[in-house]
Parts: sequence; C-alpha cells; structure tokens
Amino acid sequence: MLRWWAKLFGDRGEREAVRYVRGLGWRILARKHRNRLGEIDLIAQDGDTIVFIEVKTRRSDAAGRPEDAITPAKQKQLTGAALAFLKKHRLLQRRARFDVISIVWPDMAAAPQIEHFRNAFPPVGFGQMYS
Repeated sequence: MLRWWAKLFGDRGEREAVRYVRGLGWRILARKHRNRLGEIDLIAQDGDTIVFIEVKTRRSDAAGRPEDAITPAKQKQLTGAALAFLKKHRLLQRRARFDVISIVWPDMAAAPQIEHFRNAFPPVGFGQMYS
C-alpha cells in the first residue's frame, strides 16, 4: 500500500475508533498524543480509568489480525509514552490500562468490523503504572 494511502486509511480508522469510544460514553482526552517516547493513538477516560488505546486498521486479515501487530517492542514503547503522559498530567494515582481497537475494513463503503480488546496487555518494562 502506498505510504500516503496507508496514512489516510489509518486516519479514517482512528476517526471510526473515536466514534466507537464516544459511543461507549468515554471521554476523549487526546488524539495522536506525541511525546519523546512515541505516539499514542487515543487516550480516553472510562470512569476513573485512563485508557491508552492503540488503533490498528487493515483492509483484510489475510496477513494476520490487526491486533497481532502490537509486538512486545510496541507494547514497551506504548508503556513508556503512557507513563510520560501520566507524569506530565499528574495522573500517576489514577488507574490506567491499555486497550487495542482492531478495525478490518475490506469495503470502505460498508461499515467496518470493529473488535475491542480491553486490558489488551500489561505495562511492559520498569516504572509505575496502575492497571
């Protein structure tokens, strides 16, 4: 897939994930949050829990499910970026977790297939994180 097309497709998937998360009644705190440790697609609030959400969008699952792309290295990067966010915003005392939203969208004219994995993985590495 061409790089620009992949970005547009991924952005569309993230917008769909935002609609899905808002439909759950969660509050969106940030989109595409960047810090020196990486990017977090979505940060939301589910009750008193801060949820760091990785969104993976694919046209099909022929090469594997989208959620399978969350490697241990990616989990470690997300953990560090999430911890930096919690520290910066003085939220270390809050509960936090990592969710993955998997979107398979074979036909852009039709509704996508969305699968939500709550507590998809535990914090990786050293540091303070509450789950």
